[in-house]
Parts: sequence; C-alpha cells; structure tokens
Amino acid sequence: MEEPTLMSSVENLTGEPASAAGQPLAARMRPSSLDEIAGQGHLLGPGKVLRRLIEADTVGSMIFWGPPGVGKTTLARVIAQRTRASFIDFSAVTSGIREIRQVMMKAEENRAYGQRTIVFVDEIHRFNKAQQDAFLPFVEKGSIVLIGATTENPSFEVNSALLSRCKVFVLQALSREDILRLLKRALTDERGFGKDRVAISERALGAIADFSNGDARSALSTLEMVVLNGEVSEKGIEVTDERTAQCLSRKSLMYDKDGEEHYNLISALHKSMRNSDPDAAVYWMMRMLEGGEDPLYIARRVLRFAAEDVGLADPRAMEVGVAAYQACHFIGVPECNVHLAEAVVYMSLASKSNAMEMAVMEAGEAIRKEPDAPVPLVIRNAPTQLMKNLDYGKGYQYAHDYAEKMTAMQCLPDGLKDRHFYHPTTQGQEARYKERLEQIRAWKEEQRKQNR
Repeated sequence: MEEPTLMSSVENLTGEPASAAGQPLAARMRPSSLDEIAGQGHLLGPGKVLRRLIEADTVGSMIFWGPPGVGKTTLARVIAQRTRASFIDFSAVTSGIREIRQVMMKAEENRAYGQRTIVFVDEIHRFNKAQQDAFLPFVEKGSIVLIGATTENPSFEVNSALLSRCKVFVLQALSREDILRLLKRALTDERGFGKDRVAISERALGAIADFSNGDARSALSTLEMVVLNGEVSEKGIEVTDERTAQCLSRKSLMYDKDGEEHYNLISALHKSMRNSDPDAAVYWMMRMLEGGEDPLYIARRVLRFAAEDVGLADPRAMEVGVAAYQACHFIGVPECNVHLAEAVVYMSLASKSNAMEMAVMEAGEAIRKEPDAPVPLVIRNAPTQLMKNLDYGKGYQYAHDYAEKMTAMQCLPDGLKDRHFYHPTTQGQEARYKERLEQIRAWKEEQRKQNR
C-alpha cells in the first residue's frame, strides 16, 4: 500500500519551482498575523496574557526567551505591525554603543511626532553591561518599547536593572504537530510552494519535523532543500522518501557547550546518578558525548560526584572516577565512552552520602562568619625562639606518642571548639566510619572531663 501524499492544488508546469528565486522559504513564510504563528498557545491562545496585551495595544518592554527558530523575531514584527509602531531591528552581534545612541535619537524623533517605536534586539545576551545600560533611560521614560530576544537564561545574561523593567515571556520549542502544520502550509501557500504541485509523503514530512527539533526555521529550510532536490516532471515535483533521507543526513543534537543546554545536560547526568538511575545517567552522558562534549569534562564532573554524593559510603568511587579520567585522557573519543559509562553506572549504583559536601559547606559558612578565627597556640608552628617565647606550640601533644594514637587536644579555634562539620550517614561503608567517629568523640569528651 502506497504512502499517502500531500499535493498542492495549483499547477505550475514550467519545469522549475515557481518560488525557486528570491527569498528563502523561511523568510517568505514568515507569519504576518498572530493566527499564523505556529505554537506558543500558552502565550497567544485565546484569552492568554500576551495575546490580550497585543490586542489591547498595551505591550511594554519584554524579553522573549526560547530556543532558536520558535518565532521570537516574528512575534516582535507582528506586535509592531499590530500596534502601528515604528519597528527597528537591532542586532547585538554587529552593534555597539554608538549605534544604540543613533537608534535612540531616531526613537526620540518618532516620539515627538506621536509615534511609538519598538526596538527589537536580537541576541540581547551578547550585549555587555554598558551596552545594556544604554537602553535603560529610554525604556524608563517610554521613548521605546524594548523587545529583546535571547536563547540564554535572562536571569544570568541580562542586567538586573534592565530585566526588572521587562516582562519575560518563555517561548517553547514547537511540537512535532506544530511543525507538521507549518510544513503543510508551506506546501499549499502561494508564498511557499503552492504553485509547484509538490508531492511528498507524510513519512517524509514527519522525518523533516523530527529533524528540526522544534525549530521552525530549520524545518522550512530543510523542506526547501528537499523540494529543490526533488524530481521535476510535467506532473509537478516529486520528493521521494529516499531523496529526503539523503538530504537530512545525521541529526544534530541540540547541544551548546557554552550555553544553558550545556548546564542542563550535566545537571541531568548528576541528578540521575544521585537518584541511582544508571539508565538515565548513561543516556545523558551519551547525549553530551554525541553533542561534542569533551569527555574529560564529563570525567571531571563524575569525579566530583564521587566525593559530593558518594563519599565514604563507598570510598572506591573516587578510585573509579580517577581511573575513568585517566582512561579518557589516554584513549580519547570515541573509545573512552565505555570507560565513562562504567564510571557513571558505578556512581549510580553506589551507596550515597552527601556528608562530604555538607561538611565543606558548613565549614565554609563558619569561616564566612568568622574569617580570622585564630589558630590555637597549641597547634601553631614554632620555628623560631621568638615564637616559642610567645607560647607557639606550647603543650602540643604528638598523637603517635600515646597508646590510643590520639589526644583530647583542641584543634579548632576557641569560638568553634564544640562544632561538628562532618556528620556521617549510615549508608554503605560510611556506617563503619560513623561508629568509629562516635567512639573517638566520646573518648575525647571523657578525657576532657578528666582534665578539667
């Protein structure tokens, strides 16, 4: 049984696609109204907050945060058109302070004539603090409506002063269904391939939708590529599944080693190991490797996990982590993936204790409260006679001279002498260390009582 096909209804049998010349398909199919925008129903659906603001012409400065190809620029243009405002498209990649001032002067002129100006700043996260601050006075006095677009978390990449004056709207990656509707519209709309009688199977469209990873621009660019590589005949343009597969090549994973997704994936790996889920841990590890991550970086994070989340519950975890790092260093990719997997699975299955992490956090907090707590005289170094005269090292007890190989000597500053930073758990081998530590603390307390 043949796969059903989608065919545009308007014929153009000239032998060349009617839209082969001119702008790329993604530009031709750019939505001109809210109803044409794919996805974002949580913001633009009937009665939703952003749609109400746009329809009431009460939009203020805002930041659109979302992955590439979800319509950030398109939405800003639709807002400008809908609100009858002057639209200035501004790139953070190619512009500096001088260009910002020129744009602000133009906005001031528009305001003098009663016209609003929407300044759209693509990749606003690329602006430094001074450049972002240059917008502040104009946003505050209403000379412009600033709409920034970013693929990075604005909490970290946009100055707090500017961010506090903007409403942040999170745009989501388009669903597979959203992409499919977009592709089918491009095949029937005269702005796209509506005059070319393109025959393409639902299977091929589905493959393009999957390949796009929620990116509308990528989906349309891919569709344009496969159509332009289709077989042209007097019947129209036929795009076979085989030709589509050839054009798609190997799917690129969404992974930015310098951006937020980098930290999302390492967080997923860490938390999967912490939750004793080796399947998820191996998956996230491979997502990072397939995306081009340095295996040594992953090995370092696994080694950190060995102390932070396993600790003395399984001291061998540290050895496994070090061995995995060395294996990655010696062998490299792709062969070291199995060594990393072994370490990741070991960490996932190991007994867990965060006592080491809590110990350093509590000690750090104590230091911040009293950063200059003096070292007790008894354990100070006394290399000179002057220091000895000042009682440095006076009364020091060398533990190896005693039968128990320890003493009740105070080693913490006076203000912290009764503090405990290490709180062992009962997990795995740490239960043995807990028992040993309790015996040590009890013995020392008894010795101190006797010496009072």
